[in-house]
Amino acid sequence: MENKINAHNNVLELIGNTPLVKLNRVAESFTGNFYAKVEAFNPGHSSKDRIANFIIEEAEHKGLLKPGSTIIETTSGNTGFSIAMVSIIKGYKCILAVSSKSSLDKIDMLRSMGAEVYVCPAHVAPEDPRSYYQVAKRLHEETKDSIYINQYFNKLNTEAHYRSTGPEIWKQTNGQITHLVACSGTGGTISGTAAYLKEQNPNVKIIAVDAYGSVLKKYHETREFDSKEIYPYRIEGLGKNLIPDSIDFDVIDKFIKVTDEESAHSAREISRKEGMFVGYTSGAALQAIKQLDAEGEFDENSNVVVIFPDHGSRYMSKVYSDKWMADQGFSNAISTDKIPEVQYIK
Repeated sequence: MENKINAHNNVLELIGNTPLVKLNRVAESFTGNFYAKVEAFNPGHSSKDRIANFIIEEAEHKGLLKPGSTIIETTSGNTGFSIAMVSIIKGYKCILAVSSKSSLDKIDMLRSMGAEVYVCPAHVAPEDPRSYYQVAKRLHEETKDSIYINQYFNKLNTEAHYRSTGPEIWKQTNGQITHLVACSGTGGTISGTAAYLKEQNPNVKIIAVDAYGSVLKKYHETREFDSKEIYPYRIEGLGKNLIPDSIDFDVIDKFIKVTDEESAHSAREISRKEGMFVGYTSGAALQAIKQLDAEGEFDENSNVVVIFPDHGSRYMSKVYSDKWMADQGFSNAISTDKIPEVQYIK
């Protein structure tokens, strides 16, 4: 019998089935059991691989894409990287409208993957022609044979996680999950995952993490859009200044807000204490768990799954830069584990 080489056909076959890892040192003072769904194990190093591949394959099935077509998207960086990766494998061009809040690391990564990048001012209204929403729409109108992914208003964003992330977590916890904690930006990850988990057990509590300066928490509580909630903040891929269609507020039980500063230090804490090199939003998710634990949200029987969305390599010029942290006024006084100094031998 001929021996076969055990290899994947391409990197897209590596998407999904990311590991669930127990949190130990960062959670040692918490009540309950805590597990991280580590999405950096996707080939594009983030949970956005799931939606990029799923939405593009759906477009192919509908005949909206053909070889040489152009895919256009609005992104804070991770979705753009995933779309660029899928585009390379499938033979499409990629144009991305990126928020100026995105780290230079992310922008350079997008360019290195062959994407044409337009950097748009972060702190303008969604309807402003300079916003990355409007720039992406304009580029779509101007580019022949193109599609606009539009993750904020694309229900397939949510469906991708309903079909993959939700079932994976249910299987990995053997149905014993009691809480899901996840950041909400476009809302696709938490909404799709939550919808599946709630179908299996309606008592699973779904907690979304929001940023100060975002409208999502208040909208969930009042169903009213309050522009007074909006002000600049630093965390990428978390919170919004509009209400995306991809968020299903009905499957979310509670929102909790976290600060830029505490989230940045929590990201560093995960790396130093758990050996997981994760991004800014992962720090936000851990910070939310700290606050929820202090509020008495969990008990000794709680099995809490927290989604860590991406990899720390995309934040080297931000949360993992001492200079950037100092420039933001993020005090070392609240850091639980400082990054060691470099020792130069002369």
